[in-house]
Amino acid sequence: MTGWRLLPYGQSAVLVELASPADVLPARNALVAQGHPAVLAVVPAARTVLVQIDPDALAMAELRAWIDECLRTADAGVAAADRPEPVELAVRYDGADLDSVARRCGLSVAEVVRRHSTAEYTVQFCGFAPGFGYLSGLDPLLRLPRLASPRPLVPAGSVAIAGEFTGVYPRSSPGGWLLLGSTDAVLFDLDRDPPALLRPGTPVRLHPA
Repeated sequence: MTGWRLLPYGQSAVLVELASPADVLPARNALVAQGHPAVLAVVPAARTVLVQIDPDALAMAELRAWIDECLRTADAGVAAADRPEPVELAVRYDGADLDSVARRCGLSVAEVVRRHSTAEYTVQFCGFAPGFGYLSGLDPLLRLPRLASPRPLVPAGSVAIAGEFTGVYPRSSPGGWLLLGSTDAVLFDLDRDPPALLRPGTPVRLHPA
């Protein structure tokens, strides 16, 4: 852990601002592993972790001291027994932006597919829509900015990239990420427990269909 700041976030939460995106999951894992009966939620994002508490059960000063202690003693790794099982996704590389991405990156389409499908991904955090996981681990050569103007409708199951992340649209929605392919996997299902297929800390493997 390379450093952090604790920022007030209302009357019942503290925002942990990390020095590096690579510290987010180790910080989240350390807080979850240590646990505290007054902590209601630990929510990772791109460079922060939100810790929400029951303010009647824990004072803010005590929360801040607990967070500092957890992070000072955090192990950057996660015990094998604690790691979620990897999620395997079969991807058809048929996206509308695949040729454009290859040209902009100076690569062949086949090399884009190879680099995208062989990277080791982890769900860094979730957001945007229920079931949408921001997957870290994208090959640096494939990191391109999102579209200047989002598409009005991106089909459910679209596999896309933007900046340092890749992700899968769980449902049809507007979106500005670059579309590389598609998958038939159901990313969010209220009848499933848990409903989201991709949750923070989950390893994800992609395979060309």
